[in-house]
Amino acid sequence: MTKIDFDQPIDRSGTNSLKYDARQRLFGRDDAIPLWVADMDFAAPDAVTKALVDRAQHPVYGYSEYPAALYEATRLWFLRRHNWSIEADNILICPGVVPSLHATIMALTEKQDQVIVQPPVYFPFFSAVKETHRELVLNPLILLDDQYQINFEQLATQAAEGAKMLLLCSPHNPGGRVWTETELQQLLDIARQYQLIIVSDEIHADLVFTGHKHIPLASLTNDVPVITAVSASKTFNIAGLGMSMLIVSNPQHKQAIEEVFNSWHVSAANPFSIEATIAAYQNGDEWLDQVLAYLQRTYEWVQQFFAEHLPKIRVLPLQSTYLIWLDCHALQLNDSQLRAFFVQQAGVAMNPGLMFGEGGSGFMRMNIAAPRTVIQQACQHIVAAWQKVVIAESTEQN
Repeated sequence: MTKIDFDQPIDRSGTNSLKYDARQRLFGRDDAIPLWVADMDFAAPDAVTKALVDRAQHPVYGYSEYPAALYEATRLWFLRRHNWSIEADNILICPGVVPSLHATIMALTEKQDQVIVQPPVYFPFFSAVKETHRELVLNPLILLDDQYQINFEQLATQAAEGAKMLLLCSPHNPGGRVWTETELQQLLDIARQYQLIIVSDEIHADLVFTGHKHIPLASLTNDVPVITAVSASKTFNIAGLGMSMLIVSNPQHKQAIEEVFNSWHVSAANPFSIEATIAAYQNGDEWLDQVLAYLQRTYEWVQQFFAEHLPKIRVLPLQSTYLIWLDCHALQLNDSQLRAFFVQQAGVAMNPGLMFGEGGSGFMRMNIAAPRTVIQQACQHIVAAWQKVVIAESTEQN
């Protein structure tokens, strides 16, 4: 495969892109560099585009079913990339990871049951618990030496006190952690002892950098009920096509979740999402390898740039995802001021850390999945804007 040019800019304005076309509504300006929504500004693999074009050339876009090729492509992908052997019968096709969280909670817990979430974490985790009328229990991660750790002692206590389910983010968004086998085994030990169901959101499983390895939690156990959410969406930049999978080894659990989806009368059986997912899983390896190398170099550039030009913004180590977690506490701005600084003064639109719950205050999440020149421009804008703040403060003091 020839080298892919990820430096080539792609104008997404006017395509109903949430990331671009919602800037005025959400940030008050339509020229802010958009580094917020977690999709990439890279073209999807050629194989995906070709599959979509080929399917579009058939002029009937009616109701579809899930072909055996979809299950087989998914099964072989996880065997090839993660050494995880999945039975096709354990794959439940879903219309997205977030709906899957809701459906799983509704299927396997009762109203008022306790569900554990580990903030700071992907914000739909919180709404998935609250909107299904379960009790939200927080097991905040501990930031130690610039790396998030799980508070296993508190988690065990919460499980012992009757919590029914844990929502795990693996790899972690927004912290970028890849949980080690030792950590995952500790989770399983707690779950085993207290009959805790674990729902593991592994949508970023494929986006792991050199020196780290994602281990599917379910691959480590045969006796703990683990429901794994996966998708080609983040990996291949096809989130808008709306398809994910739940890997559920317990037949009763799978049936219960499927019944919830059936009651909603929703489906991911879209002729385009089917073809795109098959093509991505069958032919996406080389594209993914190249995009990972590109993202890792971009992350290293951002880390070095802030260390040299604005060390008050600390870039936490990134082991996975394309979402950098920026520690901005040293700027000594409250969260409202922090958001205003980045948007209004620097002209960069990012996700405020508070969106991710407890522990997110003082942080910003930066999406680096864009041409490197765009990321460099954004970082330069941030440094220049801060220099103006420092000069203004100095002038006032004098």
